[in-house]
Amino acid sequence: MAKSDELVFLPLGGVGEIGMNLALYGYGPSTKRQWIMVDCGVTFAGPDLPGADLVLPDIAFIKERRNDLKGIIITHAHEDHYGALSDLWRELNVPVYASPFTAGMLEAKREYEASRGEVPVTVFKAGDRINVGPFEIEAVAVTHSIPEPMSLFIRTPLGNLIHTGDWKIDLHPSGGPLTDEARFRALGDEGVLALMCDSTNAMREGISPSEKDVADSLTKIIGEAEGRVAITTFSSNVGRIRSIAEAAERAGREVLLLGSSMKRVTDVARDCGLMEGVKPFINEDQYGYIPRDKVVVILTGSQGEARAALAKLSRDEMRNVALAPGDLVVFSSRTIPGNEKPILDICNGLIDQGIKIMGDADALVHVSGHPRRAELRQMYEWVRPKILVPVHGEAAHLNAQAELGTSAGIETVQQVRNGDMLRLAPGPAVILEKVHYGRIYKDGNLIGDFDEVGIGERRKLAYVGHVAVNVLLDARYDFVDDPDVVSFGLPAFDEEGDAMDDAIYDAVLGAVESIPRARRKDLEAVKESVRRAVRATVNQSWGKKPVVTVFLNRVT
Repeated sequence: MAKSDELVFLPLGGVGEIGMNLALYGYGPSTKRQWIMVDCGVTFAGPDLPGADLVLPDIAFIKERRNDLKGIIITHAHEDHYGALSDLWRELNVPVYASPFTAGMLEAKREYEASRGEVPVTVFKAGDRINVGPFEIEAVAVTHSIPEPMSLFIRTPLGNLIHTGDWKIDLHPSGGPLTDEARFRALGDEGVLALMCDSTNAMREGISPSEKDVADSLTKIIGEAEGRVAITTFSSNVGRIRSIAEAAERAGREVLLLGSSMKRVTDVARDCGLMEGVKPFINEDQYGYIPRDKVVVILTGSQGEARAALAKLSRDEMRNVALAPGDLVVFSSRTIPGNEKPILDICNGLIDQGIKIMGDADALVHVSGHPRRAELRQMYEWVRPKILVPVHGEAAHLNAQAELGTSAGIETVQQVRNGDMLRLAPGPAVILEKVHYGRIYKDGNLIGDFDEVGIGERRKLAYVGHVAVNVLLDARYDFVDDPDVVSFGLPAFDEEGDAMDDAIYDAVLGAVESIPRARRKDLEAVKESVRRAVRATVNQSWGKKPVVTVFLNRVT
């Protein structure tokens, strides 16, 4: 260890927002640090990003230092923690460490999306230790809403760190490991310089209910239902899928899985031995022959996704599967902020078919996989960190955990946001600088920034439409023929009932004819005059200025 060595923490995603988690840890002098990356997740594009499929973290900072990046460790296989890895790994090309289930999910994703390249993975699971550059990393078992999640204990010459990942305390998880209290206490005895801790539920008092409580509630709901029961949940929640399947079997019902992502996850879970004892699921062709009170459907679509199985059922678009009046649909999930409207649309479609809806306001059908305040206090007690850094949350969540840590007596509570390089040692914790961070977008097969993939222009088109004009001039700079006008996304008529395209046509004629023939030699000036005239004419009638493209050529 040299005098100039420093230990730093640098989040590039997931701190100040929900989703897109990516954290860097660096060790060494400022001119030559060695780095590890923890997680590489995505977030999902909303309607404000037309055409974008996924939002990925901008990794330009670490890409410039990829020769000093020694490895990537994935804590678990939720999209917001591993979903960007397949797309970004080729730009880094470093070793990846992940659990068997996460490795299986990466491979299943590669097979499903043939455009993705293979990501070589070294299997790393709870209890294992690896050396990555100057870091020794130990995986510690925690409970979450997916198989094989882990926290990371990171040993360095300047102090030990805990990166919790996503976790909770649940003494009765469904198929998942228990959060390893004994190991965390032992690590606390060894000494913890800093705890980077999940803040998602830091605003909620108490302890999260157990997955067993949800399983018991679902068992009662299925047992009392008179018709079919369809339960939608996150496809990654293997424990919940297993609980539903076991509850269905106890009620004498068969289970049908619907949704490609649901099937992929359960296939990987079976390969990893996580579905042992669960009866094989029926297929869609069998569904119509089973009495209504003898079947449970587990399906995708809990967030209102338009192409998911539940949305198709709400529109009665599935070939072999349908619901009938009196059947029950259970939302065994939380609503991710921003998805309220599409979920409501699905519910309304189901209600119109006479189908009953049940959510977490009606019964205990879902629990979070993140710690509430009492669980956070428990973690502080176990590991006794000198520094607390709240991560994984929006500003309100981070601030709530910061206040909780201060009230619990933690010596230093340091808030950071994406791009803040926090020095943890030596000396007091301090933000050294703000580095480049941001978002890039996956659009079809392409990845780029906001302008590179055309989101800005596409957003304009969504609001104001497009007009294409083709003008052909002869050798004397007069019209060879009538100009062509094609409009998309504009009103057909103005308030007087006149055709909008006719008004645009007249504007084009007027713009060209108002320019003296001698000055029409400047074709670029003529094009710009036409463009302005079209925008002004449409704005006068409609109150909006469309995107206008002018093609102008001269025949000699």
